Amino acid sequence: MSSDGVDLKKRRNLIAATSAVGAVGAGLVAYPFLAAWQPSARARAAGAPVEADLSKLQPGQMLRVKWRGKPVWVVSRTEKNMQDLPALDDRLADPNSEMPQQPAYCQNPTRSREERKAFLVAIGICTHLGCSPTYRPEVAPDDLGSDWVGGFFCPCHGSRFDLAGRVYKNLPAPTNLVIPPHMYLSENVILVGEDGGAA
Repeated sequence: MSSDGVDLKKRRNLIAATSAVGAVGAGLVAYPFLAAWQPSARARAAGAPVEADLSKLQPGQMLRVKWRGKPVWVVSRTEKNMQDLPALDDRLADPNSEMPQQPAYCQNPTRSREERKAFLVAIGICTHLGCSPTYRPEVAPDDLGSDWVGGFFCPCHGSRFDLAGRVYKNLPAPTNLVIPPHMYLSENVILVGEDGGAA
């Protein structure tokens, strides 16, 4: 105790206790504020890669999956589809995929990974106004003409894409369909949204 009647030990204990309670209170107040900055579990899951089983996908069929809220198409192209692709080059706006609408490993005539050329993986959103084109694998339907060899048709504004997702010339869509990052985990399983750091 000091000469003026003040208990310094008691004062230090009260200051320490008040400081500790204040620090805990500040932490409890700050936690909800800081936690609000973190993305929700739903938001984290929305951006997560998506696996798809291709074991039942037959040549000529399309599988749809959802990644980041967007439709992703996985198309198993037939031998005939693959043979038709080079013959369309003069009718396409970007036949060599020079616009950056795909990962580097898909900048080739089939716009697919080298090890799985028969599969097209594309985001199913028209590059014109964001509509979703329809899959039209049939050859020479009445509404699309005798030169149609299969692909994607956007009925909203008439854009057309071949079975490599390449856009036809002189139509509203300015660029090819976007190819998302993807990789094959096994013979029958694809992972959309991650490519293992492939360049």
